[in-house]
Amino acid sequence: MKLLLITAIEEFEKDVINILKNSRLKAFSYQSVKGFKNDKNEMKNWFGKDDIAVDSLLFTVFSEYNCVDSIYKNINEFNSMQQTVPHIHIVTINLEDENFR
Repeated sequence: MKLLLITAIEEFEKDVINILKNSRLKAFSYQSVKGFKNDKNEMKNWFGKDDIAVDSLLFTVFSEYNCVDSIYKNINEFNSMQQTVPHIHIVTINLEDENFR
């Protein structure tokens, strides 16, 4: 089991939801967050501008291994077509133990 954390600006909400649904996930959750970048030299392109809070979304996904490659592929394809600074960002955390069964 893996934990995926996905951040995106609010304007990409429907796009991320479609990517996740098309990846055959059983469930996911998301919430509104304020993204803030304090140093323009760190975390390039994570949030659009320095010193300005950005309305963003944080998606939390618990997934079996078979969905993860598809999600990364679709997010990378989406990002490659964007001409905006903010992209969809994703990180994966391997879970050692879980109680989902």
